[in-house]
Amino acid sequence: MKASKIQLVIFDWAGTTIDHGCFAPISAFIKAFQTCGVELTPQQARGPMGLHKQDHIRNLFQIPEIAAQWEKVHQKPWAEKDVEHIYETFMPLQVTEALNYTEFVPGLCETISLLRERGMKIGSTTGYPRIVAEPILEIASSHGYTPDFSMCADEVPAGRPAPWMIYRNMEALNVFPPTSVIKVGDTIPDIEAGLNAGTWTVGLTQTGSEVGLTLSEFEALNCEQQQERLHAAETKLKNAGAHFVIPTLNTLPEIIDQIESREY
Repeated sequence: MKASKIQLVIFDWAGTTIDHGCFAPISAFIKAFQTCGVELTPQQARGPMGLHKQDHIRNLFQIPEIAAQWEKVHQKPWAEKDVEHIYETFMPLQVTEALNYTEFVPGLCETISLLRERGMKIGSTTGYPRIVAEPILEIASSHGYTPDFSMCADEVPAGRPAPWMIYRNMEALNVFPPTSVIKVGDTIPDIEAGLNAGTWTVGLTQTGSEVGLTLSEFEALNCEQQQERLHAAETKLKNAGAHFVIPTLNTLPEIIDQIESREY
């Protein structure tokens, strides 16, 4: 990909700009399945992270242990109507849980300020539907973070890894070509969506779902344990095709410098 002047940076929400470790969706998925007699482990619940939440539920049913639990409890295999039922149960839970995890990740406001000083526009995409995202947007704005445009998974024909939310940001903010855009996220679907849209992609490890720890939990690890977690997450995101992978947003401006000064 040829270097170009970056005009727009599009950020994910949970695990990227808020909710260090990406816990709000996990809690809601576990509780939604519990109402139907099925127990998820946190690791299982995290597996499809980054997808539209209904697609996420559908993917959870693909896990043999979960499908077997469902069949044992309900005396029949899961069906599409069960995906819809759990999604309907999940939605109010997600609204409540998301409001418990709105704290910014370290370095967010400082990084956004640096990007704006350089004339860049700020977009956002999320696997949350609008009903979940809107209160979060309001809280974030009251604390100093207001993207120029935001797009939710229920406002496009398909969520990530489809590129539509990215394209809607580009259209609304009048930014093209895709090589002047960076997609920043902490999940594989984030990276895949950016690649499908033709943008630069930057993966985040420390704050994201692949590491899956709060800031205090991460800081409680010794250096070797931290590096093991970061390396495992970095490998997954790089294998998904991320152009760059960084621990936190603090080094994003340096990545932008590299993109604008080099050819690939």
